[in-house]
This record gives sequence, structure tokens and C-alpha cells, in this order.
Amino acid sequence: MTFLLPITGSFAQPAAENPTVAMIEAAFAHHGLDWRYLNVEVAPADLGDAVRGARAMGWRGFNCSIPHKVAVIDHLDGLGQSAQIIGAVNTIVRDGDRLIGENTDGRGFVAALRRVVDPQGKAVVLFGAGGAARAVAVEMALAGAARITIVNRSAARGQAVADLLNSRTEAQADYRPWTPRFAVAQDTDIVIHATSVGLFPDVDAMPDLDTDSLTPAMVVADGIHNPPHTRLLQAAQARGCRTVDGLAMLVQQGVIGIKYWTGVDVDPQVMRKALNDLGL
Repeated sequence: MTFLLPITGSFAQPAAENPTVAMIEAAFAHHGLDWRYLNVEVAPADLGDAVRGARAMGWRGFNCSIPHKVAVIDHLDGLGQSAQIIGAVNTIVRDGDRLIGENTDGRGFVAALRRVVDPQGKAVVLFGAGGAARAVAVEMALAGAARITIVNRSAARGQAVADLLNSRTEAQADYRPWTPRFAVAQDTDIVIHATSVGLFPDVDAMPDLDTDSLTPAMVVADGIHNPPHTRLLQAAQARGCRTVDGLAMLVQQGVIGIKYWTGVDVDPQVMRKALNDLGL
């Protein structure tokens, strides 16, 4: 018997709307892991202190969400392969005395997407060029997507993601400016929204795209997990599209993260049920 329990958690700002703690602790309980997951609000100016505190207290690992996915790299001892390519981290793993940054954003996204469509050979339009969007873009390319169009308001950031894909992966990538009511090309197979538009509490917000350009042949995925049934997904379903919600992606990210920390392959259905029970 021990009363010193392994600790994991999350650093973010804002943190209150992040339901990850519910699904992770449900998985811990289901698999008999006497671990804990703490959801912590950390301001950007305090990130270094938070990482040093986690290191000093022997945390087994933690997640980093908005706005820390890039800034946390300066406080770590190394990066995994995909995190090096992406240039952003969302999962930190303790390896002895070292803290190693990994990125499960893209891999979790692709794992959820594969339940609906295989990215191999597909044409993708991806909205966004932030840390999460970069992760998704890289992993979609590594999963075999043939063509990826990055749509973003900042030309510099959007072109940087396209250049990254062209230089480090086999996918053909290009950048398109995000103009008002952006129309998705009709030969697109997969549409991905990877910005924070629509995230709680701004649940009525809608990405600025022409939903009439969506066709039933397209799969539409939204990375927003709270609420999972976003206005974009509602509009896509009304157009006859198959959809993938942010909770499915969050669950798959959690599966990968827990494997990193504990070595255990957890049941994703347990985590999805925990999230569904929240009534998001």
C-alpha cells in the first residue's frame, strides 16, 4: 500500500472548459490505475514555474493546451520525432530525470478520422495554421494524404505550414488566403477545421466558410471538443456530409497519452462514455 500516487495533469489557459480530466480519470479507474490527473490553469508568464514545479514534484507527465504548446518547448529536455517536425507539444512524458515533449494532437485526430475515412491518397482542405493545425497537417501527410490545402488569414503562418509539409513529407501542400465565405473546392475529400472558433463559451461562432460548397462526398471534421456538435458539423450534416467531432479526437489523444505515461492500452469507449455523461 502506498499513499504517494502518480500525478499527471494539464496546463492551459483557459482550463475550466477542458473535459480531459473526466475521461482520463475514468480510464485510470476502469483499468485499476491509482493515478491522478489535475487540471491546472497556468498563465503564460507562469509556465516555466509550472513545469519546474511538476518536475520537482515528480509528476509522471502532463498535457499542455492553449496557449502553451510551443512555449513549453523551452522548458523541456528533448522532443519526440513528430513533435520536432510539428514544432509544438501537447504531451510531456517523464523519462528518468528528463521531460520529453511529444505531440498526440495529430495522431489522435487521424485515429479518430480513420474510423470514417482513410486519409491515404485524399485531397484535404485544412482551416487554421496554429499548433493544433500544424500537428494535424503533419500527421495527415504522414498518413498518406496526397494534397493538403492550408487555409489561414495570416499568409506567413499558412505558408509556413505548407512549406513544412512540402519539405518534410511526401504530400503536396499549398496555401490559400482565408477570404470571407471561403468556398471549398469540389474535388476535396476531407475538410478539417482546426481553429478555436466555436469553442465554449463562444458556442454560436461559425468558421467563415461557404457551407453550400460542402457536398455529401466530403467528410467534415471539427477539432472543437466543447461543444462537440458545433455549428459547422450541424451545417455539414445538413448537407449530407459524414462528420467527425472533437470528442472522438480528444479520446484518441488520451489513449496515446496514457500509453506514454503508464504503458497501458486503455479502452477508448470508457473515456467516450465519461465525456458523453457530461452532457456537453
